[in-house]
Amino acid sequence: MRTTSNHLRLALAAAIAGILLAGCGSLSMPFGTRTPEPPAPRPLGESEAARSYVGELARLQAAAPSEQAELLQAARTAAEGAPTTLSRLRYGLMLALPGHAGSDPVAARRQLSDLLARPELLMPSERALAAVLLADVSERLVLIAESRRLQEEAASHDKERMAAVSRRLQIEQDENARLKRALEDAQKKLNAITQVELSITGRGNPPKP
Repeated sequence: MRTTSNHLRLALAAAIAGILLAGCGSLSMPFGTRTPEPPAPRPLGESEAARSYVGELARLQAAAPSEQAELLQAARTAAEGAPTTLSRLRYGLMLALPGHAGSDPVAARRQLSDLLARPELLMPSERALAAVLLADVSERLVLIAESRRLQEEAASHDKERMAAVSRRLQIEQDENARLKRALEDAQKKLNAITQVELSITGRGNPPKP
């Protein structure tokens, strides 16, 4: 999990640096491309908004479990009570962040995908952050599915091995029982032959008076 968090922080930093170095809102567009609808007004500028999002994610990751739950619940309440692009994005980013109990990659993927479906409502830094975290949760979901598949296969193989061991054990027990019965029959026949031989030689048990 620590490796994932480090990778995520590097990806976020690279995305933000790319946005800021490119001049934030003044991204060039190919000739003839339709100008997208401008994003909704934000209380902060481009770079300040990016730093605000990253700061909130860093605070969430460093907080104690009880505070993490409070931060996530506050973000959820805001996103559901006043579902603006800003509140929904903040909640989606928190859901996508790994390393805390409220992390939910499935819900995060749904939330971020919905937001990125209307890119004109997001500032460039917001689109970059949403895209980076969406790619991260999508990769994690693939790994989770693969891990679950391997666990199910391992469990199935373990059951098959246990069933095979049980069958071999039963076969051995049946064989041991068969050999025991054969040995007992052989011993009875040997005893009978011995009695016959003794009676023939006159060394059998003398008759009782």
